[in-house]
Amino acid sequence: MSDVVRLTLVSHAMTDAMAAGRFPVDEPLNQIGRRQVKKAGRLDVQQDARLLAGPELRARETAQLLGLYAATEPRLADLHCGGWCGQTLRAVGPADLETWLTDPAEAPHGGESIVDLIRRVAGWLEALAGDTAPVVAVTHPAVIRAAILHSLDAPPKSFWGIDIAPVSRTVLHHRNGRWTLRL
Repeated sequence: MSDVVRLTLVSHAMTDAMAAGRFPVDEPLNQIGRRQVKKAGRLDVQQDARLLAGPELRARETAQLLGLYAATEPRLADLHCGGWCGQTLRAVGPADLETWLTDPAEAPHGGESIVDLIRRVAGWLEALAGDTAPVVAVTHPAVIRAAILHSLDAPPKSFWGIDIAPVSRTVLHHRNGRWTLRL
């Protein structure tokens, strides 16, 4: 039996972009988000845990409000939406939006495709596989979806079928060469 790596992924709290249905920019939490984190309370972590956060302000602020002094990890960055950043879903052409939502290999916005995001997150997960300390990472719903798909070996087209709530926690374990989702 090999060692188990425990990874807890925490989704950042609510922002104005989320509330308005806009593609994200690097923005802080809104009042609702700060209340969500306060309601969730401080996160108790093992003393030897590695604490990480995505580079965006909303992830770092969530970590800080949870009482985590997290190092920034670039591979935990949100899905890059290219030219759509800051725009509402309605402002995007319907054909481009449909392409993006139905073909995970496409990125009509000029940013990162879902397939590329999953590949990036899979590389990060595999780098963690050799760790012995537990890891707590505050990141984005898209990154958490990608980690779940990788751990389940699920197809990229399943990406939009996973709902990740603000300040929710998803736990993955790595054991015997594979990741598993713990519910």
